[in-house]
Amino acid sequence: MAKKNPHLNPETFRDSLATVLDDGKRNWVYPKKVKGFFYKYRTYLSWILLGILFAGPFIKVDGRPWLLFNIFERKFIIFGAVFWPQDTYLLIFLLLIFFVFVILFTVAFGRVWCGWACPQTLFMEMVFRKIEYLIEGDANQQRALNAQPWNQEKIVKKSIKITVFAFISLLIGHLVMAYLVGVDSVVEIVSSPPTAHMAGFIGLIAFSGIFMFVFTWFREQACLVVCPYGRLQGVMLDNNSINVMYDYVRGEPRAPIRKNATENADKGDCVDCNLCVQVCPTGIDIRNGIQMECVNCTACIDACDEVMVKVDRPIGLIRYASENSIKQGFQKLLTGRVKSYIVVLVLLLTVFVSLIATRDDISATITRFPGMTYQEREDGKVTNLYQITLINKTFEPQEVELKSLAEGMDVEIVGAQHLVLDAQSKFEGRFFLVRNQDEVKMNQEKVELALFYKGEKIDEIETNFTAPIK
Repeated sequence: MAKKNPHLNPETFRDSLATVLDDGKRNWVYPKKVKGFFYKYRTYLSWILLGILFAGPFIKVDGRPWLLFNIFERKFIIFGAVFWPQDTYLLIFLLLIFFVFVILFTVAFGRVWCGWACPQTLFMEMVFRKIEYLIEGDANQQRALNAQPWNQEKIVKKSIKITVFAFISLLIGHLVMAYLVGVDSVVEIVSSPPTAHMAGFIGLIAFSGIFMFVFTWFREQACLVVCPYGRLQGVMLDNNSINVMYDYVRGEPRAPIRKNATENADKGDCVDCNLCVQVCPTGIDIRNGIQMECVNCTACIDACDEVMVKVDRPIGLIRYASENSIKQGFQKLLTGRVKSYIVVLVLLLTVFVSLIATRDDISATITRFPGMTYQEREDGKVTNLYQITLINKTFEPQEVELKSLAEGMDVEIVGAQHLVLDAQSKFEGRFFLVRNQDEVKMNQEKVELALFYKGEKIDEIETNFTAPIK
């Protein structure tokens, strides 16, 4: 017999996770199928968000992906704008803006993201869970199926479920790879033998396996154990933050409804049916207050509202509310803390837009060729060899020219006199700086180089030139 979940007891619910039993074993959660106002609109929103998510890698503008997060080549395309390693400062600002926005949104509206838009919740509750209900039935039927011996019914149902789960996991794995390396690369990987693109093939299998593991076995543990967002909410939320809350003022003391109306006169609206617990995908009792495990999925709201309608009591016993709104009866959203975060967010956005507007279309990085100092030629000249990396951040091909601003110093490009850059591309080449030996005045001098486009100087780079004095 399974041990009773201790977290239904208000005295001990914070002692450990709701998904762990007294002996440390997994308390497998079988959430009851839910229906209602919020679940319906969460379903509609999930269709839209999943559609956008799967369409993302296929959206192209002028033949270029709209979104690409190529960590392997350190190339990122965000809403059509290309970011290279030289744009790290811009990505840092973008991350800062994202984090401040998340903090601001959480301070004001709690974990709405987790329940309505997080990919983990979307896939788990709106895809995999629905398939599980379709194949294995509701919570009690799933529980009974897992408890029964391996007969024909169990083998067939589990085989069908695992097969469907594996197929969807493969789709998600390919989707992630498409965001990382692009759709065209994924098509090339899957249409070629594994040996032709072994790294890509291993990546596809690894991602698919991870998602299969998460959605088949790990499930809600991803939110409770791995994701840091839930653990950080303790420092982000305050008594004015809106969350899925139980109205204890109205609901307590809780008790079942009796036939005699006088027996119910001094009772709260909560009839202690425990449906809010039965539908919770993380196995908690929302009546115990704000908890780390709560992902604000609103399942408990829909379940409670359905009961309230049946017992002829007002809905909203569990609802979106703040601690202060329950105690005081009114909601204050624009607190001093929220206003401060808004100011910080606006400042970061202003700086980011300014940096984007002033960003160079072509950037250059020059380094000395490793392991070499100088070379002396028979014609009396001395040279230094350099490496140059050019990045074209525009959507058009560019032809640039590298010149030295130092008097008597010439630039010799290895292989060509002009540097032609394809649109949104990186060019790596080599060049020599050349000076007459009799003009050398010091062993090491600073040299200014300039990059020209259509005769106009677009960038200046400083480097060192080494030569012997004779």
